[in-house]
Formats: sequence, C-alpha cells, structure tokens
Amino acid sequence: MDATGTAGSAKQQSLLEKSALGATFLIALQIGSRALTFAANQILLRFISPDLLGISTQFEVYLISVLFFARESLRVAIQRQSEVSEGPEEAAKSIQDGEKSERKRKLAIEKTQALVNLAYVSICLGIFFAWGLAWAYVRSLRSNPKVLGTLYFKETLQLYAVAAVFELLAEPCFVVVQQKSEYKTRAFAESIGALLRCVVTCASIIFASKTSLDLGVFPFALGQWTYDKFSLLARPIAPSSNETYILSYFSKPLVTLGASLFVQGVVKHILTEGDVLLISYLASLSAQGIYALATNYGGLVARMVFQPIEESSRNYFGKLLYSSNGQRSNGTISSARDDLHKLLRIYTLMSISAMTVGPTMAPLLLKFVVGSRWASSGAGDVLSRYCYYIPLLAYNGVLEAFVSVVATESQLNRQSLWMLAFSIGFASTGYVFLRILDLGATGLVYANMANMVFRILWSYNFINSFFRRHNSQLNLGLILPTATTVAAAMGTIAIFYHQSSQEGSDVKNFITTTVIGGSFFILL
Repeated sequence: MDATGTAGSAKQQSLLEKSALGATFLIALQIGSRALTFAANQILLRFISPDLLGISTQFEVYLISVLFFARESLRVAIQRQSEVSEGPEEAAKSIQDGEKSERKRKLAIEKTQALVNLAYVSICLGIFFAWGLAWAYVRSLRSNPKVLGTLYFKETLQLYAVAAVFELLAEPCFVVVQQKSEYKTRAFAESIGALLRCVVTCASIIFASKTSLDLGVFPFALGQWTYDKFSLLARPIAPSSNETYILSYFSKPLVTLGASLFVQGVVKHILTEGDVLLISYLASLSAQGIYALATNYGGLVARMVFQPIEESSRNYFGKLLYSSNGQRSNGTISSARDDLHKLLRIYTLMSISAMTVGPTMAPLLLKFVVGSRWASSGAGDVLSRYCYYIPLLAYNGVLEAFVSVVATESQLNRQSLWMLAFSIGFASTGYVFLRILDLGATGLVYANMANMVFRILWSYNFINSFFRRHNSQLNLGLILPTATTVAAAMGTIAIFYHQSSQEGSDVKNFITTTVIGGSFFILL
C-alpha cells in the first residue's frame, strides 16, 4: 500500500475511533440525563395533573422548535466540514519554505474561527424565531381559552423564549467542541445543566404543593431557564482575510449548504414535532397528557441510545465522505457502506427485542412506576403501541443522518419537497385517526408509524442510489433478521399471549415476563 492509501486508512480509523468514543460519551450523557428526568417525573407525576403535563409539553415543543430552526441546519452543515489538511501543492510549498507546521496552525485557527462566526448567525435567528413562534403559538390558542387561562401562562412563555436565546448564546462553544470531537467536554457541561434543571423544576413544584401555592406550569420554565443560563458562554469574533469567506467572517460553502438544510429542516421539524402540534388541535388536554407520558417513557431508549448513535454517525460519515470536489475513493465508499451495514444490523437486533418484549413489559413497568392513576388512563395501551414505533425511529434517524451528509444542495431541496408531501400525508392520516376514528393518543402513534415508514423507504432508496453511482450497493441480506431470529421472536410473542390469558398478580406477571424476555435475549 502506498503512502496515500496508508494515510487514508489511518484517517478513517481515527474517525471511527473518535465517533465510537463520541457515541459512548453521548450515550452516557443521555442515560444520565434520562435517569435524572425519570426520577424527576416520578416526583412530578404525584403533584401535577394530566392537563398541566399536556400544556408543559406544548411549551417544550415551542422551545425545541426555536432551537431547531435557529441552529440545526448550521450544525449539520458544520459536521460536513473536514479536519484541517493541506493539498499536495500547498504541502510541498510549506515543506520547501520550512513553514508547514505554522501554516497548518494558521489554517486550523482560521477554520475554527469561521465555525464560531457562523454559530453567531444562530443567535440572531434564535431571537427572531423566539418572538415569531411565541406570537404564532398564542394566536393559535385563541380558540382554546382553557390553555390561555392557565396560571402564569404568559410569564412561562416569556421565560421559555429568554431561555432559548440563552442556550443559543452557547452555540459558538458547541460548534468548536463538535468539530474537535471533544464529546467529553460537551457531556460534562450538559449533564450538569440537566441536573440543575431537574432540581429546580422539582423543588419549585414541591414547594408550591407544600405551601398551597398554585404556580401552574411556571416551574417547568424555571427549570429550563436554569439549564440554559448554565450553558451560557460567549466567544469573540476575529476577522480573517480569505476569499472563501463572506465579509471575511462566514464560510461561503457552509452558509450556502446551511441555507438548503434550513429549508429542509423546517419541513422535517414539522414532521418530527408534528405529532404534538396535531394532538394539541385535535385532542383533549387529558389525551395530550397521556401521549406526553407515553412518549416520555417510550422514547427513553430512542433518546438514550439511538439519538447519540445517530449524532455520532452523522459526524463520522460527514468527515469520512467529505470531498471538496465531489470525488470519493472506492475505499472510502466501501468503508462507509460496510459501517452502515453493521450499524443497521445492530439496529435490527435491538428492534426485534423492542417489538417482542416491549409491548408486554411496558404496561407492567408503567403501573409500578407511575401508579394505577396513570396506568388506568390508557397510557399503558399507548405505550405498548409505541414499542412498535421505536424501531422505525431508530432506522429513520441513522438513514436520514447519512442522507444529510452525502446529499448535494439540489438533492436536499428535492428531499424537502418529499418531506412536504409526507407532512400533508401525516396530517391527513392523523385527522382520520384522531377526529374520525377517535383513537386518541393511540391513533397518533399509528399516524407516526405510517409517516415514518415512508420516510425510511425514501432515505433507503436515496442511499442505495448514492452507492450505485459509486459502483456499490446496500445488501438487505446483511440488515434483515435471520429466520432463526424471527422464529424465536414469534415463539416469545406466543408465550406472552398465552401468559396474558392467565390470571395472576401484577408482581407475578412482571417476574414471569422478565424471565421470558431474558431467555429471548439470550437466544438472540
């Protein structure tokens, strides 16, 4: 192997190691964060009603929407930026002049500063969206005076808006940490913030309960404000003089790509958070609270495991497949295909487990965790259905992450049109399930599943087309479960079905389900 090939292999291995380490830190962060959230929920559910939980979910969607529109497209664009490296001619010249290390250092500083400068755009966008979305949210509630009449509604919304801007002020630091793959630094900072948020939220609600003080949903805003205030960091802007930058501050390729990703992100976010938006219009506050509870617990695996892997894989594939001229080597394409096969195969095994054991185990766990008050509200049935939705979330996340790092601007624009079509289909399906069939939160899970299937099919077809253009292709046989795995899953489901027809206490059913599920995992 020549020197170039050796260097390329070393680079790929380094990227893979960084991504694996990053995924480990992010998973640890999510587990710690969700453990805190889980503990906080056990406290909160004993002090708040389903109506307040439903309203707090709407505020959470507002915050997520502001942050998503302000920074997500720029974050994805930045992840497609390669590490600092010199071309052959530049390297030869640097060696000849004896200035290679100094030149590389300056390039690194310049590139890092360009990322920081671009991150400041997120702050400006955040201020605009914080105001604009708050205005739109209040107008949308004019026909729902019960929500607008909630105690401290206006103050809570204002505090959420301020908290969103505070969190965006930390974006310059985030992009540098992300570019340098310093996941440990990020995990430490975010975990402390999450701890403070849980403490403040729980303390406020408990204090209000003990003193008979009605604070409405204001404690949730206090907790979020604390988290975002802790994240506040600022960075100075230093100008550079390079023709590839706009006004000597912003990287032209990243700005252009970020604009395309933003357009796509708007539609994608509507699809991602559309379930909460849809249920807020078509269902009662009680149903919203039940759905919020089911998604909070049902999405634990997705947020703790799949989301960090998705983020790390986007960062890994973005750097591995980065090419300034659009040309990628066969070795790089093969590595990307093989790694994607392995990742999807792991997801398949995890998905089989979730769909086999989850629907039976989840309602039992819910009854022990939150008590009979919530379990009898229908949340257990919704949580059971949600277990079938989790695998679709996982597949879609990693497939769309891959699409986001290999698609050109025109392809991203084309994807946005498809996303728009999926949005219309999702809204129509949701209307049928929620309003016509009156299935409540369960119907919304079904609508989400249908929408996610179409998104997965589109992404898979796009990725396969990408590999075919590079004389390669995905192999479904390396992704789908084996006949033995399917047989074991079907047998386990049959045992669960037989068990459900037998009478017994909740404790006995839980122990039996745990033993059967454990046996399945061993066979798997």
